[in-house]
Amino acid sequence: MGMFDQVREAMKMRSEAKKIEAEIKKITAEYSNGGITVVAKGDMTIDKIAITPEAYEEVKAGKPARFETMLFNVVNGALKKARETTQQEMAKLMQANGGFGGLFGK
Repeated sequence: MGMFDQVREAMKMRSEAKKIEAEIKKITAEYSNGGITVVAKGDMTIDKIAITPEAYEEVKAGKPARFETMLFNVVNGALKKARETTQQEMAKLMQANGGFGGLFGK
């Protein structure tokens, strides 16, 4: 493979990586428990946190540590679900494209 071919392959790989990155950002996963809902994105960022008035009752009742534990668990649950969903979607994408756009062979 000549130098020009290597550059062209590198450009294809970069383009494919950008497509994959864009797809990852579209993935979302929601996890709820105890009146707390968290939506995490495929890039492992939190998109949304919703807390019902009932969940705040833990804090009002003098149990902020319980509320913090619930929030911690829901955030981690959403991130875990997002990671699993992202891995599944990327596996499908890689399979459909013959392994990173076919650049690494089939």
